[in-house]
Amino acid sequence: MARKRRGCTHLTLGMLLPLYVLTVAFIFFPIIYMVFLSFMTRSDTWGFELRATLENYMQLFDPLYLHTFVSSLQLAVISTACITVLGYAFGYYMARLSDTGKRRVMFLLMIPFWTSSLIRLYGWIIIFRSSGVLDTVLQALHITDEPLRLLYTYPAVVVGMVYALLPFMILSVYSSAEKIDRSLIEAAHDLGARGLQTFWTVSFPLTLPGLLSGIVLTFVPSMGLFFVADVLGGSKIVLIGSLIQEQMTKGRNVPFAAALSVILMLLTSAIIGLERYISSRTAMEEAH
Repeated sequence: MARKRRGCTHLTLGMLLPLYVLTVAFIFFPIIYMVFLSFMTRSDTWGFELRATLENYMQLFDPLYLHTFVSSLQLAVISTACITVLGYAFGYYMARLSDTGKRRVMFLLMIPFWTSSLIRLYGWIIIFRSSGVLDTVLQALHITDEPLRLLYTYPAVVVGMVYALLPFMILSVYSSAEKIDRSLIEAAHDLGARGLQTFWTVSFPLTLPGLLSGIVLTFVPSMGLFFVADVLGGSKIVLIGSLIQEQMTKGRNVPFAAALSVILMLLTSAIIGLERYISSRTAMEEAH
């Protein structure tokens, strides 16, 4: 029995070893290397010099870069709020459809993933540009008298963020809403709860884990999806991701780009940690 147990242990370790190797090589080591670079000195030409410094982090307090962080955070909050309202309602009611309806809606949600997100964003340029699709429809309905200038504006970037990340919220909420035991809702009705009272006391707490997961899946990427701001916002809206790309390509300041990435990683890690904490507290309250 002991020999069999040792054999199972060796087999388990042998199966887990590739996972550990890949994790260290492609996740742990790049993060350590990025943190290491963030403390190095910029080279005069390209790359870095092996001289430790805190200048890269002190540079983050420059008003220009602080404004970029605040703008990125503001855009992420606004986009996530819009995605939460739309995605939660869509995912919740999608879970209440028939099996055939669920398959059809799921198919429609998956279709956009078959095309590059960058190509799909260029479709919004056709819609938002002056005398484009939206302008033509609005003027035909006599809502506007002249072409609107929506392209390369802040609302256009928000729409692009919502469009790119909305499916993640829908699927997260749907996965939780589909698991709701209908007998709990019926029991709430039997006890006199109706409408919104049933939703807030039964349905919403049960779908909260999916909602929190959706917030993480949308808020974290919206901080760094610089290509959305580049395509729909032009050069008017600069996000943290855009700043990192600029430092890597035009500025050739690799250590400062690494410092920006470290700060962004710490911010997203804090958001994920908060989501884990709220989810664990919710699970404990439900258990009691």
